[in-house]
Amino acid sequence: MHHTAYFGDGEKTFALTTEMIHELERTTGIGIAALYARFMRQDFHFADMIEIIRTGLIGGGTSPLEAQTLIDTYAKPRPIMEVFPLAFYILDARWNGTPEAPAIPVDDTDDDFPAPVDIEVWRGGKLDRLISAAATGDMSAAINASLEQVAE
Repeated sequence: MHHTAYFGDGEKTFALTTEMIHELERTTGIGIAALYARFMRQDFHFADMIEIIRTGLIGGGTSPLEAQTLIDTYAKPRPIMEVFPLAFYILDARWNGTPEAPAIPVDDTDDDFPAPVDIEVWRGGKLDRLISAAATGDMSAAINASLEQVAE
């Protein structure tokens, strides 16, 4: 049960291990359930967000010193609406778990399960047209772009 996200200078793993939950409860002064309830109500303290990220970094394998440096540099000075989602995802990963995405079956001989599409092949082409059409609300263009994809 962990969350992986780009934070500061690169991709980081965040995990609220049992030891880190105890530390989080100690530093925030409340239990994990009360802390989760605060986040669900958006009734949290700024320090709650910071501590969730800090303990998540440590639980994910970052040294305590590096975690504090990352927090001081990349969390504390940023707008709350940039920091809140990360803190919530870290907390929610431990609360609800993080299910693995199901593997896409790959069998080139079976039309029901076509091989996955290389997303880079679609960049600048049909995928961009489909996204653009959907974003503008042009339903006929979106349908046509989808049909082009199916035809191939």
